[in-house]
Amino acid sequence: MMWGRVQNSWLHVSARSLKKSPQNLKGKSVTEQRWLERQLNDQFVKAAHLHNYRCRSAFKLLEIDDRYKVLKPGFTVIDCGAAPGAWSQVAVQRVNSAGQDPALPKGRVIGIDLLHISPLEGAEFLAMHDITMASTLTALEKLLSGAQAHAFLSDMAPNATGFRELDHERLVSMCLSMLDMADRLLKPGGSLICKCWDGALANKLQQKLSTLFKDVRKVKPKASRKESSELFFLARMFKT
Repeated sequence: MMWGRVQNSWLHVSARSLKKSPQNLKGKSVTEQRWLERQLNDQFVKAAHLHNYRCRSAFKLLEIDDRYKVLKPGFTVIDCGAAPGAWSQVAVQRVNSAGQDPALPKGRVIGIDLLHISPLEGAEFLAMHDITMASTLTALEKLLSGAQAHAFLSDMAPNATGFRELDHERLVSMCLSMLDMADRLLKPGGSLICKCWDGALANKLQQKLSTLFKDVRKVKPKASRKESSELFFLARMFKT
């Protein structure tokens, strides 16, 4: 296996498994029962356990990076909305920030989130920090000590209100805040990956990205559920 790369075998972890039904559903609502059944039979949930990732979302970044090679040994990466830390785990592997391969340059991973994040070797976390606040930018600049990042990552999302348009608007607003941060701290030629939900403001976000990056495209990895409106913007070659 190549260093830091997960082979496609994880795609077939549950290929021969029979569909299972959750037990002890007494007192659970229909929605809760459906969620439990989906989790129990989700191949990416099973693969996350097998490969010791903190959640299934790791495979979204793995697929994007396998295809587009955004993360490389020696890179500095900022992971926005990092909790519980699955994307940071992938970034640590790909940029060699834990020094797991002494023959390769050692990178750096900094994660930011409003929530607590359990410690992860090779990553530094700014927990209890809101990316929309100026104080978070100040704290990040202090950590970087004048250096710049090669990549910004975001799988963040607001707490759901149940109103799709409002949730979509709030997520786009969070992405724009991250983009303002990246505009200050991203190296020329750097990259950005951010999650968005399809909706009226997705084009606004894409247009903003296009003013700052030479190449902007939409991607939807296999780990994004088909029924979800989730998509990712991949922006490369930061213009400065």
